Amino acid sequence: MKSKLIGILVTAALFVGSGSALAVESISGQSVPEKSADPEKRKVEVVQGGIERSYKEQPPMIPHEIEKYQITVQNNGCLKCHSEMTYQTEKAPRVGDSHYLDRDGKKLENISSRRWFCTQCHVPQLSGAPLVKNEFQGRK
Repeated sequence: MKSKLIGILVTAALFVGSGSALAVESISGQSVPEKSADPEKRKVEVVQGGIERSYKEQPPMIPHEIEKYQITVQNNGCLKCHSEMTYQTEKAPRVGDSHYLDRDGKKLENISSRRWFCTQCHVPQLSGAPLVKNEFQGRK
């Protein structure tokens, strides 16, 4: 038993020690640099009037910066502008009716806990070139 354990430890040590000498290759067979370049910094696009949806059931994208918004179990920063009571004075879209339904379709007085964390579905649009070619055409 001891000899097996020692054998495993020696093999592991050799493997770890020789790791720096191993060349990493991509699926295409090209060598991969040890550290990739830092991605370009992208800014959130601010779009007056909102961002057009690509398909009918797509959750609306957030057309403004949200980095400083906080969403916790007790507080939702998005509701400062998008709640039933404030959306008209803030000139912002109101939270959708679907956000007031429980999983059985029953209407609730307050936003459903399933819809409380807005950024699960709604995200801002970032500027920059696409990472991969995309020819998607949504249906109108």
